Amino acid sequence: MSKSLIVYGSTTGNTETAAEYALEGLKSKGIDVELKNVTEVEISELSNGYDLVLFGCSTWGEDEIELQDDFIPLYESLEEADLKGKKVSVFGCGDSDYTYFCGAVDAIEEKLEKMGAIVVNDTLKIDGDPDRTEITQWAAELAEKI
Repeated sequence: MSKSLIVYGSTTGNTETAAEYALEGLKSKGIDVELKNVTEVEISELSNGYDLVLFGCSTWGEDEIELQDDFIPLYESLEEADLKGKKVSVFGCGDSDYTYFCGAVDAIEEKLEKMGAIVVNDTLKIDGDPDRTEITQWAAELAEKI
C-alpha cells in the first residue's frame, strides 16, 4: 500500500479543511495517509518512507510570497529534506482579489522543483472556502500517479 503525508499550515482553518478533504480523496483510492499540522513536523520526516508528500499553505497579503506564519520555518529549511526524486504536490487557499493569488503555492512548488522533487500534478489553488468535491477529486487524481 502506498503511503502519503499531508503537511499543512492554516490560520483561519480553510487550509486545514482542504487538507482533510485531500486526505479523503487519497484514502478513497486506498492510500495510507498521515495528516500533520506544519508545527508538528520535523524536516527529516518529509522523506521518511512516503510515496507522496503534499504541502498545503495559505497565502496572505499583497506580496508575491506571503506564506502562512507557521509554514515559514519549514519553507526556510526545506533544502534540508531529502526530497530529490520524491513525488510531491502543493495546494493552498487564497483570495483571487490579490495580485499574487496563492503566491505561497507557487513559491513552494518552485522551491521543491529546484530541489529535484517531482511535482506529480498541477497545484491546487483554492479561492476562498474549500470545495470538498474539487479537492477530493484532485487528490484522487494524485493517488493515480503514485
